[in-house]
Amino acid sequence: MGMTARVLAVDAGNSKTDVAVVAADGTVLATARGGGFRPPVVGVEAAVDKVAEAVGRAFAAAGVSSVDQVSACLANADFPVEEEQLAAALHARAWGAGVEVRNDTFAILRAGITEPRGVAVVCGAGINCVGMRPDGRTARFPALGRISGDWGGGWGLAEEALWHAARAEDGRGGHTELARTLPAHFGHATMLALVEALHLNQVEHARRHELTPVLFATAAAGDPVARAIVDRLADEVVTMATVALTRLDLLEEETPVLLGGGVLAAQHPQLNDGIRDLLTARAPKAVPRVVTASPVLGAALLGLDKVGAEPEVHERVRAHFELPARTEPN
Repeated sequence: MGMTARVLAVDAGNSKTDVAVVAADGTVLATARGGGFRPPVVGVEAAVDKVAEAVGRAFAAAGVSSVDQVSACLANADFPVEEEQLAAALHARAWGAGVEVRNDTFAILRAGITEPRGVAVVCGAGINCVGMRPDGRTARFPALGRISGDWGGGWGLAEEALWHAARAEDGRGGHTELARTLPAHFGHATMLALVEALHLNQVEHARRHELTPVLFATAAAGDPVARAIVDRLADEVVTMATVALTRLDLLEEETPVLLGGGVLAAQHPQLNDGIRDLLTARAPKAVPRVVTASPVLGAALLGLDKVGAEPEVHERVRAHFELPARTEPN
């Protein structure tokens, strides 16, 4: 295929879908945005319909009807059996000759590295980690929450903060300012009032993640319980990264460790410093960086890897999406 290849890049997350059509020379012909991709909620076909709507708009704008390679990085593709099922569903749409489906965390990883070698830890609503090397080997986790051994992510942090705050107020736990700051965020005077509001859906379930920034603000103000939760997250991030590096035999090589997702991109100083210090101790060759590039760039680069595109093609696509991964400030 080589230089004739055109790529359809898809980055489909729980809240939104981004697609891009890339020409053989690396020119981005069109991009489009669609709704969230949630097969567990709506079923595979309905989820793929959401992607199809965005792809249709991008194809029309680019003046193409198909591509050589579809590179799709999809949320909820957590096990190989799910990747195969989703790949079959995308094949059936006949968007391109080749179809490769990966978990969406790989898009964030590939967006932040110049060659396919590195590890990414993403902490948004949940937490996940993937790694890859140029020989095609990957490291990954199911990342399904507590049942697969995960801790952290915005939802987990909010839940942990609520647990400590409730116990502080009723006497089962030690004092923490979280007992005041969490209810105050929703206009309540006590944790008991907030717990009741959450239980009766007066504060809708989806708004719980708003408590994660409150947790970080409370930690920054010096609260020991809040600070301990942030330290635990730093430990968890570094543990995942170190395990991935070890599995890929990259612990002894200088390797980028990319930090992505809303919680890590916010660059909370305590969390940043904690991650850097722990990495220095456990994986001294790791080079931590915050990824700011668009994940759909990563999906495009993975597609270009697959068709053997030249480095300048990769560079042209990267330039289009601008913001390169930057080294974390000291």
